[in-house]
Order: sequence, then structure tokens, then C-alpha cells
Amino acid sequence: MSTEKVRSTKLKFKGDKTKKKRKREEGDVGGSGSSKRKAEDEDPDTWVLPDNPNEIRGPTFITHPSDPSPVCVTFNSTTTRIVLQVLDKEKLEDDAEPPKLLDRTPTDVSQVWVTTRVAGSPTVNFRTGTGEGKFLSCDTHGLVSADRDARGPQEEWTPVILPDGMVAFMNVYEKYLSIDEVAGGALQLRGDSDEVGFRERFWVKIQNKYKREANEEEKKKEGPTNPTTIDETGTNQLYQTWGAGRLVTSKADKKELKLARKEGRLAEALLDRRAKLKSDRFC
Repeated sequence: MSTEKVRSTKLKFKGDKTKKKRKREEGDVGGSGSSKRKAEDEDPDTWVLPDNPNEIRGPTFITHPSDPSPVCVTFNSTTTRIVLQVLDKEKLEDDAEPPKLLDRTPTDVSQVWVTTRVAGSPTVNFRTGTGEGKFLSCDTHGLVSADRDARGPQEEWTPVILPDGMVAFMNVYEKYLSIDEVAGGALQLRGDSDEVGFRERFWVKIQNKYKREANEEEKKKEGPTNPTTIDETGTNQLYQTWGAGRLVTSKADKKELKLARKEGRLAEALLDRRAKLKSDRFC
């Protein structure tokens, strides 16, 4: 018995022409379509920058380009305190240069904040991704903490997208979140800045799927851009099944259809008018 494997091939008939497969190169026409497909098929968990405040939702990564090393806003669940973690603290192998700040993504759960939007308001809440889920808050004296179990006015923040893509956060007292240097060179968050400067500007990253979700919500709110057109002739031609091929339309006044469109019952009115055209009373 032969030990050779049977190779399965597509069934061919005599006279059929074989089609040669052509590989698409990068410079071929139609590359724009492939690039669009690539953007649509992008990993939903990819970290991207928001284009408008409404897109800031879900897991959020907040960094600041401090000097000499950038920092990340994290939460220590053991001490229940906010920590500004230095991102370049760990030494890289082979003396490699650290990645750019905009290319960084969170490497620990403590670096991620869960952003939820307040219904009917441009404000958001930041909840810790570790521990019992505490809310980021700021009191009247500008002290920022993350030890609240419930959210109220002091836990609301209004994100402001700046022209360069960075984000500033304004609290309920119309003061801005900032990074302040205390005794010993340590850094901490404050919430009592009146103006947006270098200390009040943060880089914010969100996941791509939440950015898409925000854009889809905006499209639903906008609704259809053009009003529904009244095409009684086309509707009858598409659905009419009587008349032996003759196109029959109603001679009634079209003002009735315009009124039905305003009231949101255009489809029902068209069906009623078509029903009156039937010659068979038993249909």
C-alpha cells in the first residue's frame, strides 16, 4: 500500500482557464482601502490619545512630562495614597534609550484609572483600578486624595483638551489639577491652580474600543442628516405585486404624505395608499 499522501486539489473541468494570483504590492492603487481596513481592524485594546473630552472613558493612563523623568499617576492600594511613579526608574538593558512618553503604555494595574462619565454632564469620575475602587477627589483646600467610596461633587473632574493634544482637569471649584514639588524634591498632586501651565498639562491615553464607542454615540445623537424623501412611485414599484406589470400610483393629494412624515408615520401612510389601489377586495 502506498504511503504517499493524497493531495486535495480543486475540481477542474476541461477547457477551464487557470487564474493567476497577483500579489498586491505596497505602491498599488487601492492601498488607501487597505489602510482604511487596517485602521478599522486595529486592536481594540490599543492605547490611543483622545481627540475630544467625550472620548475619555474606560481604562485611562495619565502621565506628565516632568523633568528630569516623566511620571505616571498611580495608586498604592496598600497605603491608599496617590503616588507619582517615575517611569524611567528601572534601568534598561544594554544602556538602551527609554521609549518616548507618547509611546508608553501601562505596565501595572496600579497605573490605570477607570473613567466613568456623569450622565448629562461633561464631567467624569476617576476610580482606582486596584483595591476597593476609590474615587479621585479634591477638597476646597486643593488636597487631592483617593479614599472616597462614593462619588459626589468633589469627585467630578472636567477634562479640557488643549491645542497640542494634552489634557487639563478642572475640579468643581474651577481649579486645575497640577503637579507640585514639596520638601525633599518629592512630587504630589494638587488641585488649586488658577491657570493652565506646564504643571497642569497631562498626557492621557485611552483604549481604542472606548474611543470608537464615543464616536458611535455621537453619530446616534446627530441622527440622519437628510430628511426622509417621499418616493411613492419607487415604493410601489418595489413592493407592488398586482397589476400585471403596470405601475399604479395613487392620485390622492401628497399633502397627506407630508403630514405623515412630520408625524413619523410615513411608512404606514404609504401602505394605506397602496392598499386602496388593489382591485381584488379579498386581498
